[in-house]
Amino acid sequence: MIGVIARRLAAMVLILFVVTVFTYVIFFALSPDPALQICGKNCTPEQIDQLHANLGLDQPFLVQLFGYIGGLFFGHTYLIGGAEVACPAPCLGYSFQTGQFVTEMILQRLPVSLTIALGAAVLWLVVGVAAGLLSGVKEGTATDRVIAGLSLGAMSVPVYVSALVLQYVFVVVLGWLPFPQAVEFSEDPGRWFASYLLPWVVLSMLYAAVYTRLTRINVIETLQENFVRTARAKGLQPALVWRRHALRPALTPVATMLGMDIAGLLGGALITETVFGLNGVGKLTADSITKNDQPVIMAVTLLSAVFVIVGNLVVDLVYAAIDPRIRTGATA
Repeated sequence: MIGVIARRLAAMVLILFVVTVFTYVIFFALSPDPALQICGKNCTPEQIDQLHANLGLDQPFLVQLFGYIGGLFFGHTYLIGGAEVACPAPCLGYSFQTGQFVTEMILQRLPVSLTIALGAAVLWLVVGVAAGLLSGVKEGTATDRVIAGLSLGAMSVPVYVSALVLQYVFVVVLGWLPFPQAVEFSEDPGRWFASYLLPWVVLSMLYAAVYTRLTRINVIETLQENFVRTARAKGLQPALVWRRHALRPALTPVATMLGMDIAGLLGGALITETVFGLNGVGKLTADSITKNDQPVIMAVTLLSAVFVIVGNLVVDLVYAAIDPRIRTGATA
């Protein structure tokens, strides 16, 4: 198992290096000159040359690339306003539009995205797996048809529509919930929960429907396996058969999706954050794309890649915990 983790970690480093090189080429070598974006149309050639020198853009491409990679581990120094300003590691660059270090910008927004993603993940996992298990064991009954209909309806409604409708009903009309806003848990746990409840529900609706259908299919297939029939023949209680023999194998594909979905959302739930006005990483990305703020876009791309790669490693470890066959195979 340790050997598998070591190989995975080595592959992670290689993939992140490739992603870094690729994104750097896209956003710096093939994009418009950042100095022109900073200085504007009335910039003189001397001013542009000075900006190139300040930002290190006058260096050869490979020097810039490895300088950027080195900044991730050792930090970087920029010449801003005639003075040297240190960007501590991990330095993700300097925003040409806001005049801030990108690492600081992301760290300010990341707690909001983490709260939305993890809270919604807990909700859709509990609801999706429970509904899928119930639908699977009640295959062909009225309960199965009702759950299937609700899942199809949840998958058919766009996120921005459900967000606006639920916000209008529960915030404006009924007044049960406050308008969503970024509240820290340490300030007021009750207000924190009420502020994030609506984004959690909206974001989890689609995922819960997908997880319900996936769990249902896997449970139905697992209940037809020989080992489940043997357990039933031994006289085990149905609830014990479902929990011990049917649910665990059925959760393996769910674990795969959960790891990848959470990893993707940690890079920002763009629509949810935009509709509710929450300043997370997703909204930061949207604003940066509008302003063509290349360093921020590149940093978010790298951040998303890190989350996806780490999520993939976590999924492999969860596999081994859920399915002993995988753990045995890895050990062998």
